[in-house]
Amino acid sequence: MSNDEPDPLRARLEAYVGKPLGSSEPALAPDEVNVPMIRHWVDALADRNPVYLDEEFAAETRFGHIVAPPAMLQTWTMPRPKIEGIAERGGAPDDITFDNPITTLDAAGYIGTLATNSELEFMRYLKPGDRLRSVVVVESISDRKKTSLGLGYFVTWITTYSDQDSEIVGRQLFRIFKFDPATIGALS
Repeated sequence: MSNDEPDPLRARLEAYVGKPLGSSEPALAPDEVNVPMIRHWVDALADRNPVYLDEEFAAETRFGHIVAPPAMLQTWTMPRPKIEGIAERGGAPDDITFDNPITTLDAAGYIGTLATNSELEFMRYLKPGDRLRSVVVVESISDRKKTSLGLGYFVTWITTYSDQDSEIVGRQLFRIFKFDPATIGALS
């Protein structure tokens, strides 16, 4: 977009940057890190690293115990989805009732969503019994962009994960493109 084209959403979107995406309170994981979920994950991905399930092997490693695959970091804090009414929520697994840039963009017609980036940073391996909390903060919202998907905004947030002792165990940068499907082909 050229800088001289007015963007009526810009000021409202800027107000979200640096603020929590949802509640300002940390979200508590529904369950502790646990072996059954680790087993489901490694079976689904055919990851046969014995440090994830073999207690004897894991005891002889630098960890001294079973650990969870690092890529499971986000899964521990995901809430249980509400399947009923998912189509009416645009495919979202849960109701989003709080004011945030996603609901603001949806209300303005930017209802298309495309995940574009996910970067994970791990501070330490998780072990069975860890109970995670997560805090999600909006890092940035781009200026309105013209793409082949239509007009839209890149929205980036950072999730910080900590354990039961408030030790930070990892972070995730996640970016989506929220676009207006009615403007598909805006580059033409």
